[in-house]
Amino acid sequence: MDTTISVPTKQASPVGTELIARMQSWRHDIHAHPETAFAEARTSALVAQALKNMGLEVHTGLAKTGVVATLKRGAGPTIGLRADLDGLDIHELSQVPHQSTIPGKMHGCGHDGHTAMLLGAAQYLSQNHDFSGTVHFIFQPAEENEGGGRVMIEEGLFELFPCDAVFGLHNAPSLPLGTISTRVGTIMSSFDTFELTLTGKGSHAAQPEAGVDPIVMSGQLIQALQTIVSRNVSAIDSLIISITQIHGGDTWNVIPEKVVLRGTCRTFLRTTRDKALSRIQKVCEGVALACGGSIDVQFFPGYPACVNSQLETEQAAHAARLVVGADRVDANCTPRTGSEDFAYMLEKCPGAYVLLGAARPENNPPLHNPYFDFNDDVLALGAEYWITLVKSLCVKG
Repeated sequence: MDTTISVPTKQASPVGTELIARMQSWRHDIHAHPETAFAEARTSALVAQALKNMGLEVHTGLAKTGVVATLKRGAGPTIGLRADLDGLDIHELSQVPHQSTIPGKMHGCGHDGHTAMLLGAAQYLSQNHDFSGTVHFIFQPAEENEGGGRVMIEEGLFELFPCDAVFGLHNAPSLPLGTISTRVGTIMSSFDTFELTLTGKGSHAAQPEAGVDPIVMSGQLIQALQTIVSRNVSAIDSLIISITQIHGGDTWNVIPEKVVLRGTCRTFLRTTRDKALSRIQKVCEGVALACGGSIDVQFFPGYPACVNSQLETEQAAHAARLVVGADRVDANCTPRTGSEDFAYMLEKCPGAYVLLGAARPENNPPLHNPYFDFNDDVLALGAEYWITLVKSLCVKG
């Protein structure tokens, strides 16, 4: 690969109005018909047909609804470009013309836009011959919670479609429109969940001394878990432990037998991740002993941290500067505590993940909000970034 890194000025966009309109049409269609993890049958079929219409080699069925299309243009590096297909279990309230037609489901994270931008890049690259190499367009299901990227890898993604590098992108309504952010190293945190079942001894609420109160135990445990963050992790490291669910009790005058707590643990470093899970176990054992009850601890390992490799991040930043200008690129952004299953791909293949600023001047809901709608104003920039990345890495001799 070409490793020359410079500070370019903004280039003229290769993305014309006709392609922008096509991307918008794809996105609005996908947005109106959201599908969630491993059930993206309609979305997958739409993507596969569009890619076939471009004359690309199309493979379907990885992780049930995944699609991979290949474009070969002579000798050169092989790179993977990845977009996600799935929506969320949220009831949409936006009332846009292309609002979800499926009650309880919506594209609340912008994956409809990610898919449209990558389709737009595939359309352009399939019609142009100004690069030399191979591009695998990877459309991945089940990014939200279910690890579709991991499943694609387990089913042979990189054996079937070997890549020298792999790249991902996510829209960011919290960042200024038309900016691109990335960084070498960890850019997104790991994500693990846990369930803690606290068992005491049920009793009449008028005679608490006859039982062991799991509600009191849960109060002590919630406070104690936060000491892991404040007393077991360096102040220059990062760890978030959040209790997100409490379930216990059925009536006014009964101390229940059980309480269930559920929550998440997020961090940037593998060592901190391992320490946090170990300490949760130890704190639960100590609180249970002190209160005279028991606590069953169940961990559900989730996504690892998303870690960008150095060379590929520099290459991504170089392409970004060509697209939006050097003053609009932050190549050392602050890591984010959200999580992303593109991390699994980065564990297997060097690559880089970038954030595309998509803020609206007003009415700018955050991701995973029932009023969220991907900002069509960044469709051209996203497609241009993919196109520019390919042409800068797969230089035609």
